[in-house]
Amino acid sequence: MKVLIFAVCAAIALPCGQALADVWQPSPGHTQIPIWPGEPPDAKPMPGLEKAGQTTSLVGGKNWTWVANVMRPTMTVYSPTAGNTGAAVVVLPGGGFQVLAINLEGMEICDWLTAKGITCVLLKYRVPSEPYNWHCDCRTDGLVIPTRSLEDVQRTMGLVRLHAREWHIDPKKIGVMGFSAGGYLAAEISTKYRQRLYAPIDAADRESARPDFAVLVYPGHLATANDTLNPNVPVTRETPPTFLVQAEDDQVDGVHQALAYYTALEKVGAPVEMHLYAQGGHAFGLRPAPFPIIGWPRLVEAWLRTIGMTRQ
Repeated sequence: MKVLIFAVCAAIALPCGQALADVWQPSPGHTQIPIWPGEPPDAKPMPGLEKAGQTTSLVGGKNWTWVANVMRPTMTVYSPTAGNTGAAVVVLPGGGFQVLAINLEGMEICDWLTAKGITCVLLKYRVPSEPYNWHCDCRTDGLVIPTRSLEDVQRTMGLVRLHAREWHIDPKKIGVMGFSAGGYLAAEISTKYRQRLYAPIDAADRESARPDFAVLVYPGHLATANDTLNPNVPVTRETPPTFLVQAEDDQVDGVHQALAYYTALEKVGAPVEMHLYAQGGHAFGLRPAPFPIIGWPRLVEAWLRTIGMTRQ
């Protein structure tokens, strides 16, 4: 499943980008927190060190920053800048499981959420994650579980719940928001939260990894060739309330991805709300555009109020 960002950069090294630093750093005043106390589980040798760069292409009039070769995942906690609602969101940037669009689908999302009184936890999860390969539309590979990335999400959910009191979070109001490949990760953690994929380490792994809600924005990897649900996303009535948004002209992760997930959730009786727009393409994030789709964040805000995650 090809990802839009790689249509610009012809290799994982992203030669069309300009290097920013050896590793990505969050905005001033915020610190990356390692999510594993030592070596991450299922660690594999990776050529090259973590690096950050910036594309020369524009999305919504601005460059976007990527992070590659993430071997040691971190989370960065952004506290609310407005009245704290007690809700928290673990944000999962996309990037085809090859890189992370860390500002477009990470830092900018946290700026929006914190302004609405929501704690934002930006997860820099491990990429690349085999067997995903943006060079080909490998249907079978595109439907597998991204094990190391999902381990990072499971661990982070436990850590956020463990530190909920310290971070002024309601442990019953912790959700996930994922974009593109991160949207698939949001579906994975929504359906694979009962058992850790790794051997438990500490108290964080005794906490529930189940999100209380999930927001999937232009998700991928959810539909088979027959437009049925990916069998590696076993939805049930216990799947958390889910919000889906996608553009019908998305040529990267087609609208059938969101439709397959919506149909499966509706069939089992899990709460779900979906919004489809005629135009918007892929990787629009919060960037300005001449289409109604730019209003999707307001719909998320209203939905969070209706399901009791934020104040009316």
